[in-house]
Amino acid sequence: MGVTLGYNQYGKAETRVVRVYRDADPHELVDYNVSVALSGDFADVYLTGDNANCLTTDATKNTVYAFAAEHGEQARQPESFGLALARHFVEDVEPVRRARVSVEMYPWVRLQQAGAPHPHAFARDGSHLRTAGVTCEAGRVWVVSGVRELVLLKTTDSEFHDFLRDRYTTLTPTDDRIMATSVTAQWWHTDTGVDWSKSHAAVLATMTEVFAGHHSLALQQTLYAMGAAVLEE
Repeated sequence: MGVTLGYNQYGKAETRVVRVYRDADPHELVDYNVSVALSGDFADVYLTGDNANCLTTDATKNTVYAFAAEHGEQARQPESFGLALARHFVEDVEPVRRARVSVEMYPWVRLQQAGAPHPHAFARDGSHLRTAGVTCEAGRVWVVSGVRELVLLKTTDSEFHDFLRDRYTTLTPTDDRIMATSVTAQWWHTDTGVDWSKSHAAVLATMTEVFAGHHSLALQQTLYAMGAAVLEE
């Protein structure tokens, strides 16, 4: 039986990097978890163990750290940071043909002192993770923003009844229930000239507003209404 090497990629997952901006007052910080996957001219690495074209995962990790230090403006947002990294790997590392950079951003909020935001003290915001995925290949880029672990709950305005029943169904129909869910959402941008933070905040505000105000007959119906409202706006 013949064996053929199919599509392949390798890289470095979960490089944790925090950048503190002290060049202005108030201070700013970003907190990322970055994963990089590379594909390209790597067949010999798999087939013969020839590592001549293999960019080490250690170098990939160090590139993430270096770009956080050297590319301060791009590093302020996960999408622009991912764009800078993905373009570098494809344009500057000869064997690489395709790079996918996934960024998880851990939000932090300013602490208050005497009723005002403190300039350099923060608390981790555990309400959600902001995500960004950037793919670069042959001069083209795709940017997908998102949110993960956004836990939402409403204590009424939710029904669930007239559903399919079989011999394993034990759920009781109801016209008033508590509805809670952990939302993972992603949205693809057709343009890279975006104010990423403003865009992300607007999408998050739209989704949560619809969740709060939607009279739900099914969780799926509410999720569809949230997504439709984002696209319409």
